[in-house]
Amino acid sequence: MGICVKSEIGNLKRVMLHRPGRELEQLVPGELERLLFDDIPYLKTARQEHDQFAGLLRSNEVEVVYLEDLMVEVLGRDPGIREAFIDQYIQDGGAMAHQYREPLKEYLMSIRNGKDLVEKTMEGVHMEEIRSKNESPLVDLVRDNLRFVTNPIPNLYFTRDPFASIGNGVSINRMYSETRRRETLYGKFIMDYHPDFAGSVKQYHQRDDLFSIEGGDILVLSSRVLAVGISQRTTPEAIELLARRIFADEASDVETILALDIPNLRAYMHLDTVLTQVDYDKFTVYPGILGSLRIYELCRGDRPGTLQVSELDNGLAIALATHLGLDRIALIHCGGRNGIASEREQWNDGSNTLAIAPGKVVVYDRNNITNQILRDHGLQVLEIASSELSRGRGGPRCMSMPLVREEI
Repeated sequence: MGICVKSEIGNLKRVMLHRPGRELEQLVPGELERLLFDDIPYLKTARQEHDQFAGLLRSNEVEVVYLEDLMVEVLGRDPGIREAFIDQYIQDGGAMAHQYREPLKEYLMSIRNGKDLVEKTMEGVHMEEIRSKNESPLVDLVRDNLRFVTNPIPNLYFTRDPFASIGNGVSINRMYSETRRRETLYGKFIMDYHPDFAGSVKQYHQRDDLFSIEGGDILVLSSRVLAVGISQRTTPEAIELLARRIFADEASDVETILALDIPNLRAYMHLDTVLTQVDYDKFTVYPGILGSLRIYELCRGDRPGTLQVSELDNGLAIALATHLGLDRIALIHCGGRNGIASEREQWNDGSNTLAIAPGKVVVYDRNNITNQILRDHGLQVLEIASSELSRGRGGPRCMSMPLVREEI
């Protein structure tokens, strides 16, 4: 089946989600900043909201597959794959996982049910689950036995970031934060071993590459043009590497990559928090970036493996229209012309829309001003509840990884 994503707006046919799990219940106030959360979601309601999101997609003829289910299918194929996954999970787990490698591996190998194993790796492993007292007498006296040997991975329901579908290939990303780097392990094993993808999907970036790039910064504008944000979480070095590998792939149609340099702030952590495409000629945008945005055009150089790069000086609207072959495009301002509404609704992902067809978008219901403006521009707006999901700072686009879209 493979990957086929050559636009942001073509009819969405297959998408990967992750239903929030018990990893969210491991969040505590003192760990929120390190785990990249601003608040603690209530899991029961978060799941209800996420189920509504998945149900809405299915009702619009989108096949929904879950990250956790794909991983269960991968691990069930071969005991060697299962053990390799556990070994890599421990390798990526940090100092505590390394210190207690043998009991941790023994514990994970003892979990026979594939779904339970996958969910435990997402939830994290406590010290009390892997050893008895008196093995480390000083540590036992000083440390809380409920501390984590491997930390939870609470950002997993934002499936957009760990890897990105690009044409018929993917970018297996190196995440910016240590907290999120283990997320890409699931995508790597799925792409390498799941029968839907193994051997048929070109990988343009690897999780062990040196420079960070995240899927929220990658917009597939057409079969020939990508936009990639230079952001808090994606470096220009990673974009150059991605560009060289895509341009070196004779099967890729991509001819141009637009690198959009956005402010390095948590509020604008990814390009798709300030810019998303909603129709052939319409984009949502947070107006706060427009005055400082710099745009660079990357094309193949004269010699293999080289790049030709130039800065564009004609503004975002003209750059997008030109590269999409249009006379003009409309930039729909998040929050409209009201500065307070614009800032509030951008914080709550008013600019982070998921197009499931041209002119048909899924949004959070809380951004009522932006949603009405989208309707006023002729868009079909499908709202989902967002009281808990939005606490993770990501919207419908962040929560979804398109695998197949119809070409436009």
